[in-house]
This record gives sequence, structure tokens and C-alpha cells, in this order.
Amino acid sequence: MPDEKNDQAQQNTPHSGIVAPVAVTHPPANLPANTVSGTVSGNLTEQANLSPSAIPVTQTVTAGKETIEGQAPYLADESPWRTMIRVITARLRATSMRTAKGITQRTLKIGVSARIFHPQTGAKGLSSKTLQYLEESIAQWVMARDVMVFMIPSVNTNGLIRPSNIRLRDYARHLDGLVLQGGADVAPESYSQQSTRPEWNGDRTRDMYELELLHEFIEADKPLLGICRGCQLLNVAFGGSLYQDIVTEVPGALAHVNDLYDQHGHELQFTPQSSLAQLFPPGVVAKVNSIHHQSIKNLGRDIKVEAISPADNIVEAIRYQKAKFVVGLQWHPEFHLTGQSGLLDCTPILDSFLRAARETRF
Repeated sequence: MPDEKNDQAQQNTPHSGIVAPVAVTHPPANLPANTVSGTVSGNLTEQANLSPSAIPVTQTVTAGKETIEGQAPYLADESPWRTMIRVITARLRATSMRTAKGITQRTLKIGVSARIFHPQTGAKGLSSKTLQYLEESIAQWVMARDVMVFMIPSVNTNGLIRPSNIRLRDYARHLDGLVLQGGADVAPESYSQQSTRPEWNGDRTRDMYELELLHEFIEADKPLLGICRGCQLLNVAFGGSLYQDIVTEVPGALAHVNDLYDQHGHELQFTPQSSLAQLFPPGVVAKVNSIHHQSIKNLGRDIKVEAISPADNIVEAIRYQKAKFVVGLQWHPEFHLTGQSGLLDCTPILDSFLRAARETRF
């Protein structure tokens, strides 16, 4: 029987090139989890204790889907085109998620309008130049929430010496929000009136610059926070008017400015259902500083009062209702130190402004 012996030898030889059928059976319930029982050709039985690292990758087929451990499931009968579309879709989804994460983690960039110092007649040195600057406290107040602050200068598109193609709308496009800082009076000409006294002429040049800046940020759907003069200018921007001087035009009103500067203040009352009131505990008794001799008179279009001085009903905060966050505060929140006794902690207002800035990036 030489042929039968050769056949048996080939079957028992590992490298004979003939693959015997293998049937894998489930181990009995009483065997350890790492014991595998196999039967080769129905006769040969092997048992081996395998370590977890030695266990091979498993492969199962269920309802037409083939799953390999460590890989995503795929359809066994899926066409190449469908597979390609599914892979591309998954990669696009992963890319969009990485992009969104990058956007949300990017540091906010907040613009602050410039104060303008105009040269005096006969002045020499630096005083003979036009200066644009910001007050330190406003920058530090905003930066305290770990955002970057950029002062936005006025632009000169018609200059003969140094013309520029940069527009204020470019700042609105690249920055996440705008703060209008305080400073000089709003010029009565900006709300179609004439000044009643020479010292109340205001700064018409700054008005024109900030009015354009204000409208560009609102048009770009970016949040805006106006402080003191910025609050008044926001009202004027939508057709409102101002009292040129509270003392002479509002009989019985409190003194809203005196020599104590930012140490002077009064109580503040939020109007019912105002958005600012929702940022603070119900019934909170607030006190704010007061450094202004002008105030809002007639409200502009779509402007809503958010807070008043309860002693004389002078408007202390407003909101433009057709934007997500366009708010004006008559007081200076940057002068309220965190934890300072007696004064309103305005951090919730700043956080609400910055939250709106983050949301408008999408």
C-alpha cells in the first residue's frame, strides 16, 4: 500500500501544500475562557492555553455585514462606488469637526474704538499732533476674560500722502466684537441739533468715525458694547437724541457727574423683563459709578430701555432689539473692581457679550 502511506504522509505533513478542512467548535461550558478546542479532519483534537495577546483577530459575518475587529463594519456586497462615497463622507465629517474645534478654541479678538486727541492751536511737540488712544482700564477689563484687544484707528482713504485701501468694514469682518469706549461729548450736530453752549460742541470727527464703525459691526452681525459716550452714540445712530446737559435740561435730576469722577455713583434699577436683569439675581440692588453730564432723551428706532436711575428716571442702559447683542451702558463697568463693595459686578455683562462674539463665528 505505498500510495495509501504517501497519502497519509502528505496529510500529516505541515508543508505538503494540501489544506485539510478545519471545523472550529465551541468549547464546553466548563472549560476556561482561554482554552480553545479544535478538531482537524474530525479526528485530531488540540487544546491550548492562549494568552490574550496570542488570540487572533476574529471575523464574523452577520446579516450580510462583515466585521473585522479593529475596523469599521462594511457591507459584504457593497459596490466600490458606494464604499468610496462612504469613506469620503466620513473624512469630510472628521475634517469639519477638526475645523469647528479650531474655531471654538481660537482666542477671541475684540476691537475697541479709539479716543481722539485733537492738536491745540499753537501747541508744540506731541501736543501738536492728532493722537488716537484707549484708556488702560477698558483694555484690561476685556482682557481679563483671556481675549485679545485691538484698538481700531480711524482710516484715511482720501489722503494725498498716505491713502489706504483698508476700510472700517475690514475690521468688522476680521474681529469678533466691538467696544465703544467713553470720552468726549457727542456733537449735537450728530442728532440734528445745535449746541446750546460752546463747551458742549462735542467731537463731530469722532462721531463720524464711530458711527461708521458701529454700523459696520452691526451689519456684519457682530456684538457691540457701548460704554458711556458709546451708549449715547448707539441711541443717536438710530435717530435718537440726547440731553446736552442733565443739570440744565432735567429739573430735579441727580448730579450724574462731579469732581469725585469714578468715585461718584448712584443706584441702578433694571427694567422688568430686560435682558440685563436676567444676568443678575432677582431684586438685586445695584449701584454704579456716574461720570456723564449728557444722557439719552428720545429713544432711537428699535431701541429699548434696559435700566434707569430710579431717583430721576435717567436712562442708564439700552439695547438695540434687531441684533443679538448690541447694548449700551451709561456707566463705566471697567472702573468697577471685581469684588468691590457696593458696586455692581459687571462680569456677567462682559461674559454675555463675549459669548455672543463666540457664537457669531459660525
